Formats: sequence, C-alpha cells, structure tokens
Amino acid sequence: MFLILLSSIFLIPVLIGCGKVFDCVLPNPFDGVYAKALHGIFGICIIWTILAFFTPLNSPVEISTMLIGLFFFFKGITYKEFNIFSKKDYILTIVISVIILFCGSFYPFILDHFGYYVPTIKWLTEFGIVRGISNLDLTLGQISVWHIFQAGFSNISDPFLRMNSILLIIYALYIIKEKSWIQLCFLPVLLLFCQSPSPDLPVIVFSLIILMEILKGNQSTASLFAFSVFVFAIKPTMIWLPIVSFLYSLFIIKSSLKILIPGFLILILFFVKNIWTFGYPIFPISIGDVCVSWKPNKEVLRISSQFAIQKTYDMQYSYQEISRFTFADYIKNWLFLDGIKSVINISFIISIIALIIFSFIKKNKIISLICFSIIIKSILVILFSAQYRFFIDVFFVIFLLFFFNFFNKKRSIIVFSIFSIIIIGFLTVPSILQTYIPSFRLGNFMGRMKKEQIYVPSQYSNQEFNNYKVGNLSFHVSKRYPYNFDTKLPAISESYIFDDIKAGIFPQLADKKNIRKGFTWKTLDAKERAQAEKVINSIKNTYQQNK
Repeated sequence: MFLILLSSIFLIPVLIGCGKVFDCVLPNPFDGVYAKALHGIFGICIIWTILAFFTPLNSPVEISTMLIGLFFFFKGITYKEFNIFSKKDYILTIVISVIILFCGSFYPFILDHFGYYVPTIKWLTEFGIVRGISNLDLTLGQISVWHIFQAGFSNISDPFLRMNSILLIIYALYIIKEKSWIQLCFLPVLLLFCQSPSPDLPVIVFSLIILMEILKGNQSTASLFAFSVFVFAIKPTMIWLPIVSFLYSLFIIKSSLKILIPGFLILILFFVKNIWTFGYPIFPISIGDVCVSWKPNKEVLRISSQFAIQKTYDMQYSYQEISRFTFADYIKNWLFLDGIKSVINISFIISIIALIIFSFIKKNKIISLICFSIIIKSILVILFSAQYRFFIDVFFVIFLLFFFNFFNKKRSIIVFSIFSIIIIGFLTVPSILQTYIPSFRLGNFMGRMKKEQIYVPSQYSNQEFNNYKVGNLSFHVSKRYPYNFDTKLPAISESYIFDDIKAGIFPQLADKKNIRKGFTWKTLDAKERAQAEKVINSIKNTYQQNK
C-alpha cells in the first residue's frame, strides 16, 4: 500500500509533465492539471507502441520518459494549478485515495493476470513487440496498448504492476475537480480491477470521461475522436466509443473530415501492431488476411474459436452441444445459464431495451447517437463471444445516462461509501463471495489480506518450470500450473502445447539466434513429433507426481 502511494506521488507528476508535451502536438480535449495526466498516458502509449517495434521497453526507456516528464512538470506547473479543491474536497480526495491504495494492495485474482497480462508485460520489457508471437502462445497476440504502457513503467517506478490503482486516483481527482459526482458511484466497482493491469479499468474510465465531454458539447472533436480510437486500441470491444465520437463530430458539431486524421493514424498503428503480432488486423478474428507468413495455423484458430463459443455459455455446454442448438436455444440457454452469469446476461438485455426506450422518450440527438453505437457494439459482441466481461462497460454508460441529473454530491458519496465498504469486505473476507455467490468464480481466486500489504502489495510467485525443446525452439513450461506469469521466457502455456500438437504443428523461431525476429509455425516431422510427445508425457507425469 505504501509503495503504491510512492509510485503515485512519483508517476502522477511524470504523466502531467508528459501531458504538457503532448498538448503541443494534439490539443487536450480535457481541462485542468489532472487532465494533463490523462493526455500524458495517451501520448506515452502511442510513442511506446511505436518504440516497442524496435526495442524492449526496458529501464533506459522508462528513465528517459520519467526525466522528460519531470522536467516539463517542474518547468511549467505552478502550485496554484493544484489549489483547486475546497477543504472538504481535499478530505474527500484523501479518503478515496486511501481506499484505492488499500484495495490495490490485495493479491491479483483475475485469471487473465496470470495467463495474459503479466506474460505480455514480460515479453514487452525483455524483447518489445515480437513478430508472430501468437504462434508461440495465441493469447499473447493481442498485446493491449495498456500493457505496453504498464510494461514501460514496470522496471523501476511500478514493479508491482499497480498502474490501475494510480489511474483510479487520477480519475478520482478528475471527478472531484469537474464535480461530476455521479461518477463517484462507479469507483467501488472499479476497485475490483486495481490489483491487476486489466485493460477493463482504463477503457471504462476513459470512455466515461469522453462521454461526459460529449454530453457537455466539447468542441475538440479531433482530440475526442483520437482519444476514442485510443480506447478502442486498448480493448476493441469498445468499438462503440469511436463510432459515437465520429457521429458526434459529423452530425452534432459538423466538423470537417480532416479532424479524423489523428484518430485514423492511431487506428492504422493498431492494425499494424496486430498484424505484426497476430497476422490479422483485429485479434482474435481471422478477417482481413494480408497474407503474412507468420499468421497462426487455421486449426489452432478454429480450436480457439470453439473455446470462445464455450466461454459464451460459461463452459456449461460442450462445443458439440452448442453446435446442435437451434436459434431459440442459443438465446434461451445464454439467458438462463446456471449462476450469476444468467443475472448479468438478462440485466444486459433489459438495459439495452431500456436504453432504446429512454432514447425515444428523450428525443435528444446525442443520446440517440450513443444508443445507436451501443446497439452496434452489443450486436457484434453477441455475434462473436457474448461473455459478460465484453459488455460490462455498457452498464456504466446506461447508468450515467439514466441518472445523470439524479446524483448530486451527497447522494454520490453515500453510494460510494456503502458500496466501497461492501467491496472492501469481499476483498478482505473472500469467503463471503465463495459461500454466498459460488457461481462468481473469481471469488475463489481472491487471496486473504496480509498485514505486509500495508507496506508492499501482495503478489504471487511461481518459480518452478521445466525446459523443453521441439525443433529449433527451446521453451519453458510452468510446473504443475497452467499459466506462465513467473516463468522464464520463451514460455508456452500447457493448453496451447496440446492444441498445437493436436493440430500437428509447433511454433518455431524464425531465426534460431534471435528471438526478436519472431515466431512462425511448421508441420511436425517424425523427429519433432516424437519430441512433442515427450513434452506432453512429461507435463502429464508432472501432475501425477504431485498427487
């Protein structure tokens, strides 16, 4: 907790200083000194994404960025710019910050933390963006821009990967400064995302801020659209945000098309990054084939697609069962899954219907555009993989639109206080969730509170791994554990090893002397198949020895 505080005290000025630099490149769509931190995040993410093609995001990159940020912070920021709160607001800021720091100090419990977030960050800090890395471990092919940002600061200033906690503090400062009190109601839910570098938190935070600016009639359409595309680059399920920004610019503000240029440049960078790592413009969809040699094997993609469909139904049905569903079965079985997922899915559909009705009643152009954009996003999510984590942001948007004028400061603080106590209770005593909401599986992975976390954030370590070789690739696999968050690189998850061998292929180095040259796949010959079978047998025996 104390170390996250130190990181916050150090990094927020760095981000503000970098924000001042990027204000000279693209106008900041937000007002205030703390909004400069948001612009700093935006600018650093873009620069580091380009840089990561050529170099690892290691200590020299981090130190250089920190020096630039601190220089411009102390050069151009005055004390008066921080003196914007009343005494009561200062107290509220301190209380909220303490709650965020406390919640951020708990063990990470989101499974993607171990299977996707940390491995991606390790690759970025050690090698940068690697061509065809999806051939090694398909999940790594997505490389969110947020993990590029987190990776750059993970060497020195934020080694515990708690950047989400720092962003949440910046968000709280923004809320209080702008007196957008309704957004205080969102903070308790977001506390569940501040232990990990989850891209869900930044996209929700940024989208709500942009949405507020659109509702206020912000005229900086070029910057708003660019920032919206940036959010999409962090997580493509946020497709509704650039759509609504685009429509707002053209039909409400009536801007010229040239204002779209910065956003389209970011979109091109996003596509190039995905093609470099995955082989296709948008992960994990194999649409837009540009015929690169390092694109994943079709059979592996097919297996991944089948798994995504099973995840839509919370793994409660086999793929064979799902393939026999009628159209009515698809809808009925998704809405009435066992456990809390059913409640979430039904709430989602009711919320969309309520939004449509609300839009007709209000007859407001901006609300109509938001409604249209949310419907487009919802249709795409349902078609590809209707997992609740892909549409959770919709609940925040709808709540904001419905209760924008209802929540004043007093009501918002009451809601924030009540739900913060509940969330802290869940984190401190996770057995509450495990007992009363057993279908909420994340509750089973919450670690108990430790007194040491008051000083240093709780984190897991799993140093044991085995070394194998198939063809020209020497790799590591975590011992008796499905993920490789603490495994020496290059590392492959067990599940992908089994998928590759099932498909009759295996990843190989494009240049056996240089990992940065990337990965491709090749069909196994007799010798390589024998090596691969030994790997499978060794993994299975490792689990048997542990019984």
